[in-house]
Amino acid sequence: MDLFADDTSLRQLPIADGELWFTPRLPLAITPEQAMQRLREETAWRAEHIQVWGKLHLQPRLMAWHGDASYRYSGRTFHPLPFTPLQRQLKQAVEQATGRQFNSVLLNYYRNERDSMGFHADDEPELGPQPAIASLSFGAARTFILKHRHNGQTVKLDLGDGALLLMAGTLQQHWQHGINKQTRPCGERINLTFRNILRAP
Repeated sequence: MDLFADDTSLRQLPIADGELWFTPRLPLAITPEQAMQRLREETAWRAEHIQVWGKLHLQPRLMAWHGDASYRYSGRTFHPLPFTPLQRQLKQAVEQATGRQFNSVLLNYYRNERDSMGFHADDEPELGPQPAIASLSFGAARTFILKHRHNGQTVKLDLGDGALLLMAGTLQQHWQHGINKQTRPCGERINLTFRNILRAP
């Protein structure tokens, strides 16, 4: 297996009220460019709506849900498509790096700088009280922002091509995270967030 990247160790970052682990490059048998191209072509991308304060809004990105369990958030239930061979390969690499097991993945396709992710916490009941969420990124780098719910602390991380981020422990209880729109032109990015659904919604 031909691995790439000089530094592939998953390191814990100093953060209060939760666990945050990061490596700038997850070891894989294919390059990030190959993974990006295949994910773009092999995924059944959808433009989804979410319900916020009783109103439906079009998500500012394309999405797909794959795995073994349904997932409910923002007033909607998402039923999964099966893992593709590439998604299963990436899941196994993420599980090896993190020591965690996952049964589902949410894919987000950021087409340009106008696409974004609003601030939220992955704290749905079916994820359990201390969920582990593994975020794997391909394509153009975007700034991932965490905001503490109570003390105002902010943490920013540039998630580049092949970067892996693990959020665990009580982080979802105390922090929210998101990705803002950008004013400067930005290329495509695909992000996979692996999670373990404990029960069907």
